[in-house]
Amino acid sequence: MSRTFLEIEGERGIVSKYRRHPNGRGYVAVGAEVDPSAYVDPTAYIEAGARVGQKVSIGGGSWIENDAAIGAGVVIGANVHVGAGAVIGRSAKVGSHSRIGEKAVIADGATVERDSNIAPGSKAGRARGTDYARAA
Repeated sequence: MSRTFLEIEGERGIVSKYRRHPNGRGYVAVGAEVDPSAYVDPTAYIEAGARVGQKVSIGGGSWIENDAAIGAGVVIGANVHVGAGAVIGRSAKVGSHSRIGEKAVIADGATVERDSNIAPGSKAGRARGTDYARAA
């Protein structure tokens, strides 16, 4: 069985290979880890090195950069940008048209409202019993 890949040249001239995720048909780069139970909208992109947990929903036009970690049960709205190395804790919700900065951390169960901007390296929300989400 052969796979069909889409090659996309990025802003820096680097060509990445993407395949369609079986649940939702969104674009997932070779080297990204996306659980089969996750839903990736057909117009969403997940870059190499990103990790997406179980039962995650990623809305249309969203872009998950390299090395981002998305915990189980997370809901990401439409047109959301998750920066490189960002961590979104389990069961968190990110509203449409939001931007999560590079290496930002969103706590387990936190809600990021629509049209929000989370600064690079910042921490948002508070997890029960701990300071912030450490890993997805």
